[in-house]
Amino acid sequence: MGCGDIGLRLARDMAGRLRLLALTSSPARVGELRARGITPLQGNLDAPSGLRRLAGIATRVVYLAPPPAEGWGDPRMRALAQVLRLRSTPVSLVYASTSGVYGDCEGASAAENRPVNPRTPRASKRVSAEQAVRFLGRGAVQSGHVRISILRIPGIYAPDREGGTPLARLLKRTPVLAQRDDVYTNHIHADDLARACLLALWRGKPQRVYNVSDDTRLKMGDYFDLAAQLYGLPPPPRVARDTAQDQLPLMLLSFMSESRLLDNTRMKRELRLRLRYPTVETGLLSKS
Repeated sequence: MGCGDIGLRLARDMAGRLRLLALTSSPARVGELRARGITPLQGNLDAPSGLRRLAGIATRVVYLAPPPAEGWGDPRMRALAQVLRLRSTPVSLVYASTSGVYGDCEGASAAENRPVNPRTPRASKRVSAEQAVRFLGRGAVQSGHVRISILRIPGIYAPDREGGTPLARLLKRTPVLAQRDDVYTNHIHADDLARACLLALWRGKPQRVYNVSDDTRLKMGDYFDLAAQLYGLPPPPRVARDTAQDQLPLMLLSFMSESRLLDNTRMKRELRLRLRYPTVETGLLSKS
């Protein structure tokens, strides 16, 4: 569900081993999906009445679709959860959430048992979706069926992903926060995220949350300084937080208002994911 960049990487990793199906609301994508070895299923998560035929056809589900931009909660996830209850539930379901559900941790480490504290509408919608998928898991665990894995994901990057590097921002000379105001940020390479989704389908424990993040420990400005050095570009200008609102868009400011360091110990121990790109430096220098 939501077969964009990460879904296609996941399909590439599973090619030839499983029968792959993907929901799409765009007839123009049917040919592309078939070329990738995926059986397209036409449907729209915003039209729940047409989703009933999805019940019982998949043994494992990866849900990568975002919540709607408007409104409250995530009616897409709730609609799918209702459909999956109509017949035999899948063996496992992986839901791709966001690390934004933790809110601002003031630079502290955030493990999976930290209470959620969403501070933005998009993070609140993800919390709503997490609740819906947990409810699905609680209803099915009693009969020993579905295993729910929730992946809390930070910034996704990759050189071969559209908008997947800081290059465009560096070329635009977009400012970052001054050192005294800077915030910790977290990252995961798109290929490692796809592998985490795959491993969670088989190795995820029931009703389990996983932080899917690499080992980088950098503040946001330092990340852009590092990227500038790798690209041979000047570092971005730095601005104080109290003047940043006059120079930066609201979406970017919202990311700059939260600071946390994700603890990825559980991901490594339980999913046994060995990161191909353990730091953003190795990932930005990769050709993938």
